[in-house]
Amino acid sequence: MQALIERIRAEGINLGGGILKVDSLINHQLDPRLMAGMGESFAARFADTPIDRILTAEISGIAPALMTGIALDVPVVYARKKKPITMSGPVFLETAPSHTKGGETLLLVSAEFLRAGENVLIIDDFLATGKTLLALARIVVSAGANLVGVGVVVEKTFEGGRAALQAKYDAPIHALASITSMEGDTITVRGDQPRLL
Repeated sequence: MQALIERIRAEGINLGGGILKVDSLINHQLDPRLMAGMGESFAARFADTPIDRILTAEISGIAPALMTGIALDVPVVYARKKKPITMSGPVFLETAPSHTKGGETLLLVSAEFLRAGENVLIIDDFLATGKTLLALARIVVSAGANLVGVGVVVEKTFEGGRAALQAKYDAPIHALASITSMEGDTITVRGDQPRLL
């Protein structure tokens, strides 16, 4: 998605250790028009795929997932990181390591909102090592639902997450922007020459 790629080129910051700061457009401040465009791009990519529900992780995945849900006219469920008192009954629970926060993150989804036999599209902000997306995929499988695709805003291709997902699940993976390198002070977007910061 060209508008997203241009924003990453202009505003992305390489913090080192594989951490890409894009807080001005995805992870802290949100650009509603850009988010709407992301949703339309995901919807176009998965238009021929039967989808009953979108699943994402709290919190940065919610905005692109919601925009995709609007474009596809399907409900969006997000995995909670803490169990609220309102979440009663059976719950699907997985854990995933957090690259930016350190430690393990809980992912909880009420069985009320993820049902057997449904076709589920996962949408999230990043695909790096794939561990969060693998945890979400395990939740889909635990529910007896079908994983029909994975969409991510930004993929860091050098961290191997796509291969990890493809080794376990036969579902198409679509990234709106692919970062191929973050060595030194550079961010290289697929097709770019490295950009010095």
